[in-house]
Amino acid sequence: MRAWQRNANKQQKEFNIFFSEEASLKEHNTAFSPPRVLTILPHKERFSPQEAGAISLLVRRMILPGEYVVGHKPTYPVFKNIPFIPTPKTFSFFGERDRYIRAVRRIVQNNLPHLVEVHNLPDMALDLYRTFPYLPIVLVLHNDPCTMRSIMTPTQREKLAQKITVVAVSNWIRDRFLSQNTHAFVTVLPNSLDFSEIPPLAQMRDPILLYVGRVVFDKGVDTFVAACNRLLPHYPQWQGIMIGTNGFGIHLQTSTPFLQNLLPKAQAAGIQIRGFQPHASVLQSMSKAAIVVVPSRWEEPFGMVALEAMACGAALITTRCGNLPSVAGEAALYVDNPDDPTELATHIEHLINDHTLLKHYAQAGLKRARLFDSHTMRLQRQHLHKEIIQNTATTL
Repeated sequence: MRAWQRNANKQQKEFNIFFSEEASLKEHNTAFSPPRVLTILPHKERFSPQEAGAISLLVRRMILPGEYVVGHKPTYPVFKNIPFIPTPKTFSFFGERDRYIRAVRRIVQNNLPHLVEVHNLPDMALDLYRTFPYLPIVLVLHNDPCTMRSIMTPTQREKLAQKITVVAVSNWIRDRFLSQNTHAFVTVLPNSLDFSEIPPLAQMRDPILLYVGRVVFDKGVDTFVAACNRLLPHYPQWQGIMIGTNGFGIHLQTSTPFLQNLLPKAQAAGIQIRGFQPHASVLQSMSKAAIVVVPSRWEEPFGMVALEAMACGAALITTRCGNLPSVAGEAALYVDNPDDPTELATHIEHLINDHTLLKHYAQAGLKRARLFDSHTMRLQRQHLHKEIIQNTATTL
């Protein structure tokens, strides 16, 4: 008997035991053990407060009982009170990504989970499906699937969805997955916020124009700097602040041509450049700033910064790129042309000079953000996992 067949038989027994125990314990109103879930981070993510990207932060918010997070060992301590399994060292001639897949494969083999949830790595999900065909796999997509290796074509996406449960964090991502006449079923489970982590909102907002995000062309930070250059000399009580780096690390790499051109202009405008900040510090800044600007010119797959800004009580100015209108709804001012600093400056100036309008968008944003409460999303995710495991148990 092949190894995977032996594992399949063992997994079938595990599923049968799990569901029989659950039914028995429910009948006697006794707490039952949750399923074992391995959640696999992308290989560039680090599960640490000092290094976490958007996906790590979402995983932390959505963590369920019985769940283990898997990823590269971070430089700093991992998030407290969350089970974390660092990937072991492995060897491969095919580079870092293949080494990571091999390491995760070994962890799955050793831990025998009821379900594996893979974030943003279709090739990883497919590899695990081929290696462990008895094991339910969930692929959570955070970016445009049409640009991801292994699923760029409609045929590839259809074949993947036949084998693996596909979850998108926004309607925009689902629509992209189903584009080009792709026929598949995709579940949408939006990104969310844990409102217990949102700082108390300042009664009097500081006169700050805040940009948070990667300091790259796609995010429109140059348009923000140009708008501040036009406005701030006329409004000396207002200050511009930029938080973020141009990569996924904690240091701003200033050697790129884009930054060599941008940073002198930002400094000339008096913009304070804070670089990378831990997520808690970012939320603190948002909870004090009067206006947050999200001037993305690329198709935002979700728009997490916009959601956090609204939850922190700031008035939001953003663009209509990607999923941003689905997040902000009518609770934001929209720039039609992300390349036009004059249009952005005009919107900012309207808010600066109209306190009633500023307050309106701040309050509308707070109300809108409540639609994305992580408590509700966590329950939906728990139900989805249980349904997938139960369906797998009946088909093995």
